[in-house]
Amino acid sequence: MDANQSAQSHASHRVTLAALLVTIGIVFGDIGTSPLYVMKAVMGAAPSGSLDQYVIGAVSAVIWTLTLQTTVKYVLIALRADNKGEGGILALYSLVKGLKRHWIFILAAIGASALIADGVITPAMTVTSAIEGLRDLSPSAPIIPIVLIIITAIFFVQRFGTNVIGRMFGPFMLLWFLMLGVLGFSRIADYLPILYAFNPVFAVRLLASSPQWFLILGAVFLCTTGAEALYSDLGHCGRKNITYSWLFVKAMLIINYLGQGAWIISHVDAAAGANPFYAIMPQWFLPYGIIISTGAAIIASQALLSGSFTIFSEAMSLDFWPRLRIKYPSSLKGQLYVPLINLFLYIGCVITVLLFRNSSHMEAAYGLAITVTMLMTTLLMAIYLRHKGVSLWLTALFATVFILIESAFFTANMFKFAHGGWFTVLIAGIVCAVMIVWRQATVMRSRYIEYRDIHEYTGIISDIRTDTCIPKYASNLVYLSRSDDPTQVESKLLYSIINKQPKRADRYWILRVEFTDSPDTLEYERDIIVPGVLTSLKFRLGFKVSPQLSVYFRQAVEDMVADGLLDLRSSYPSLRCRDIAGDFRFIIIHRVFSPSSICRPRERMLMETHALIRRMELGAGKAFGLDTSSLHIEIVPLIINTNTPRRIRRVDISTKDSKCR
Repeated sequence: MDANQSAQSHASHRVTLAALLVTIGIVFGDIGTSPLYVMKAVMGAAPSGSLDQYVIGAVSAVIWTLTLQTTVKYVLIALRADNKGEGGILALYSLVKGLKRHWIFILAAIGASALIADGVITPAMTVTSAIEGLRDLSPSAPIIPIVLIIITAIFFVQRFGTNVIGRMFGPFMLLWFLMLGVLGFSRIADYLPILYAFNPVFAVRLLASSPQWFLILGAVFLCTTGAEALYSDLGHCGRKNITYSWLFVKAMLIINYLGQGAWIISHVDAAAGANPFYAIMPQWFLPYGIIISTGAAIIASQALLSGSFTIFSEAMSLDFWPRLRIKYPSSLKGQLYVPLINLFLYIGCVITVLLFRNSSHMEAAYGLAITVTMLMTTLLMAIYLRHKGVSLWLTALFATVFILIESAFFTANMFKFAHGGWFTVLIAGIVCAVMIVWRQATVMRSRYIEYRDIHEYTGIISDIRTDTCIPKYASNLVYLSRSDDPTQVESKLLYSIINKQPKRADRYWILRVEFTDSPDTLEYERDIIVPGVLTSLKFRLGFKVSPQLSVYFRQAVEDMVADGLLDLRSSYPSLRCRDIAGDFRFIIIHRVFSPSSICRPRERMLMETHALIRRMELGAGKAFGLDTSSLHIEIVPLIINTNTPRRIRRVDISTKDSKCR
């Protein structure tokens, strides 16, 4: 990121009332809608008998979970670990991947895939919880059809972006949080001892004395499931805006939980089977409350979808995922839309709704995957803190405290496995398997690509250029190279120019593309290897930048023309005299795993699985934004030999014949 971009980013993250309003609208949707179902889940785990101490202890556990897990770990610590302004588990991985510890990427893959699984179930959970309030107005209301219509609409509008409706998120979510606070405050007086919940002793006493502590802890954990999404949204609003607005959001959440708890204790008979969130509303306000809750659930789902698109964009840049089509549907900086991922998440949400039918059943599937993400974030954060020079004992204290807390939550949620937790584990497992296979196969393929020094071949390339016996292939011949070193190119690329139908051109270009961890990088380097003959260009693109390589290449060529380094006119006299530019032709070398490879069974299976996954990948030309009408793909075999092959033995025919005689 250059100085101008850095200044713009800093300016966009200044703490202002407008910035705080935007932050409230797009960052806290997931964690902000948790009051819809947390206390209902807590009541589902309630033991028989007196509820006073149980509810106070449960609300206390909610308050201190929000304090320790969300405030301390994420707001105070994790938000400081940003990758050029971006947050989230893959951004955190980008900060430590240079340590050359190969197992670190597995932590990131597990955490990211679990977060995606959470992204599948969260829209279904929040929208269903909101719509179920209609049963308080009409017990026969068609909940499932309404939920499916809303979810379909949410996913359908992704292709158009949120440039217009996004402006409403802030004011609407401000109204939502104010509603939470007012409703909760109006009910605290029903049972003032609920305020004892601020004392953590009540939470500890409840969990220590209850034989079903795991059910209680599994329900309580739902209050902080949006904390990881909060960290992922760091790049949208900046650390200070999130920190300051969290003070307000947390206060409103706690007041609402206190109000729900007070209502439950003072209305024991009515609390059975009721959702305390809607029960604390006055009857006249219930229709408005349902509408506002549904709107908040839609906004929470939208924020989570945007976060999921960003995660997959980062995963592609880190070679965790095959390249897919990415669209930029609005003028909002960095807003992404990945059609295939949108379809995948939509199908997952619909299956969730149809499989579990109501929010109570979804609670069993909710939470397990996100505890895995939180554990992986803690481990990566500990590695990052040591890398940044934080003392060993402070790092150990951080890791110990949060591993213990999150392990307890993970254990509690594991009891939900048979009741629905398997669903999110299945989704996370599939995504994680693809990430690990793709990453390992990409690394393995890179090891078996042979590179040559381009300077050793400049002479023969110059001779081919002037050899009129060779038919001209193009005025400008452009190759895409995967080499990181500007002096090195793939041997197959040189083979394509020199051996495989020698290709004569007026000018040869080698393009390299580096997808950086920084979101908004857009720059290039120029290396003129042979003036007027061979030029190398390296483009650096951030993971939120549209990879329109044809556009960026044309701009780089225009710069060379402006600098007097290039004459674009065609070398054909009939065209040159009319100032017509020469043509451009692009070539991409596509390496296909060869069945003749001699390698171990595990490596063969890895490469064959990689080839299978690659079928979902966008073609290289489209992935890089090249003009496909002037693009040629050359297929070459990728032969992997990890074992020494047997050498065939020649038999002397004359000797054999003499023995026969």
